Amino acid sequence: MESIRIDLFADIACPWCYIGERRLEQALEQRPDLSVEWHWHPFQLQPDMPKEGLPWSELIDRKFGGAARARGMFEQVASAGAGDGLEFRFDKVASAPNTLDAHRLVLLAELSGRAKEMAMALFAAYFTEGKNLNDRDTLVAIGSSVGIAEAELHAYLESEVGAEEVAVSQAEAERIGITGVPFFIFNGRFAVSGAQPVAMFLQVIDRALAEKEGAAT
Repeated sequence: MESIRIDLFADIACPWCYIGERRLEQALEQRPDLSVEWHWHPFQLQPDMPKEGLPWSELIDRKFGGAARARGMFEQVASAGAGDGLEFRFDKVASAPNTLDAHRLVLLAELSGRAKEMAMALFAAYFTEGKNLNDRDTLVAIGSSVGIAEAELHAYLESEVGAEEVAVSQAEAERIGITGVPFFIFNGRFAVSGAQPVAMFLQVIDRALAEKEGAAT
């Protein structure tokens, strides 16, 4: 079986990261015999966000100058997501989170090979269900939905484990010149920036596999 390593720099509060990850999933569905080693690299689009987050309306005012000016962008995102089977309900979002704890949950899930499942569950909770990702009980419920014990989740979130790893990942992204997410790296060699079409992901996957095969012969 062929294998590939995929490193993803992303933020849970990034709608295009959700779309990009879904498009990558669709590409991998067309390569069912491929074994994937998947690694999540935290990237906070707003690392200075207050720990408790901000009311959604306040963020919209600060970032876009009000709901009216943001509406067109949200409609564009929702339309793009719908084409990939994702539902965006910006009308349900009440809180803009500091995504530190959400990233920590993905890192915890990665220890048991469930990072992708955790990330997608967090994306859906935030963008489709409007969940508050700064609420610890909400995060525990999301974590338990992918098979992690509630007691383990509570203990983990009450600790500081993973926080330093989030900061290191942010610094690494800056070091290698990543200024926006999603950002995918295949086999440490081929990069894809943004939520590119499925065909683009397939092209890069196949190119990475061909190079790996050529190096082995």
